[in-house]
Amino acid sequence: MPFTEICIYQVRPQKTEEFEALMLEAKGFLEKQEGLLLLRLCKRGYHIDMEQIKEGLPPLKITRIVKSVKYMLYWEFDTKENYGAAQKNLYNSYWKSIEKCLVMPHDKYLGEELFSWEPDFTV
Repeated sequence: MPFTEICIYQVRPQKTEEFEALMLEAKGFLEKQEGLLLLRLCKRGYHIDMEQIKEGLPPLKITRIVKSVKYMLYWEFDTKENYGAAQKNLYNSYWKSIEKCLVMPHDKYLGEELFSWEPDFTV
């Protein structure tokens, strides 16, 4: 059963370019972690409220930065053990540089997959 982490980074507005360059550099390192199944980094750029949801409207682009720019790192591993080893490798390499870009320490949400879906492009 795949093991997943969603990591939320709150980056200082003046450090976004440095953070993005650092994460792009770290990408090659992260991709080589044993048991890695999926890796994604997203930058929050939109918001949605209940009225938009009820009306079926698309989300609105964020037009101003209040305190931080948020990024979400999603990575999935074949086992918790491989995830743990990857965390140690990240800690010993890029962790301190990443932390210097943040407003506060990042949040980690960990769990095992309950279900997944992928489109069938063979049809």
